[in-house]
Amino acid sequence: MRQFVVDEAGEGQRLDNYLMRELKGAPKTLVYRIIRSGEVRVNKGRASADTRVVSGDVVRVPPLRLADPAVAAEAAGRVPPREFPVVFEDEHLLAIAKPAGVAVHGGSGVSFGVIEQLRRARPTAKFLELVHRLDKETSGILLVAKKRSALTKLQDQFRQRDTGKTYAALVIGDWPESLKVIDVALHKTLDGEGERRVHAVAADHPDGRRSISLVRVVQRAGGYTLLDVTIKTGRTHQIRVHLQQAGHPIVGDDKYGDFAVNRAMARGEAVAGLRFGRMFLHARRLAFDHPDSGARIELATPLPEDCATLLARLATPASPSTA
Repeated sequence: MRQFVVDEAGEGQRLDNYLMRELKGAPKTLVYRIIRSGEVRVNKGRASADTRVVSGDVVRVPPLRLADPAVAAEAAGRVPPREFPVVFEDEHLLAIAKPAGVAVHGGSGVSFGVIEQLRRARPTAKFLELVHRLDKETSGILLVAKKRSALTKLQDQFRQRDTGKTYAALVIGDWPESLKVIDVALHKTLDGEGERRVHAVAADHPDGRRSISLVRVVQRAGGYTLLDVTIKTGRTHQIRVHLQQAGHPIVGDDKYGDFAVNRAMARGEAVAGLRFGRMFLHARRLAFDHPDSGARIELATPLPEDCATLLARLATPASPSTA
């Protein structure tokens, strides 16, 4: 049995992230499995993957056979350094425009992500930690803390819903103008591989969590609708599941979407000659209080070029064929 005492560097982290940081070489699937089985204890009690640890907590972990530290270090050395477009930066935090197709961190079959690449690109940085997450296929604004104090204050704002988060989503079909508020409970599960799956459930479901999304129609184009979705709660896959259960899945969503439409988009059949093989979900706006000054910061980033191109093509009437 191994024990870890959470220090200041671990303050405020989710239990799964804390363990992946401490258990060098441990696969993400293994970390989730031992948490789900109850073999991981925090202060002698069972805990879930999203439990936040605090300084002084005692985390007990069962005996594990992990990769050789030298092998793990060699693997870390193979992470390619990469900078990402900067939306905002000062001595406390960094906001980048994350591209689609890049995970925010390694794990679950992904050897590295944004945070590992940033650390390699900035070897003199003493502290770089993710404030929140975006799905791999979601593009847009991602916050990274450069100080422990900034991390805890920003994460407190996310937990207390003091941030303003708006996403651009292109959905299949004509979204009803009257549907402006989605208040549907969600239930998150993990499959055998540790992958998350979320289901819309009744409000009185014992494992359901109330989830609220505000929806505004921005543009209608060729049988699709561009929406602004502002989330009042930050549940896993909230926007994707809320829009899907309303009958209008997001274009390119490989978990909850319309797979026939996705395939046609990817092959260039839905829009002649234009291949679109990603999920059209973009974190375009983020508002929060600066962790040091307290000033309200509002950041925005435009649609990526591939999304903007698809939208423009959908909005352009097809030319009549010539004889």
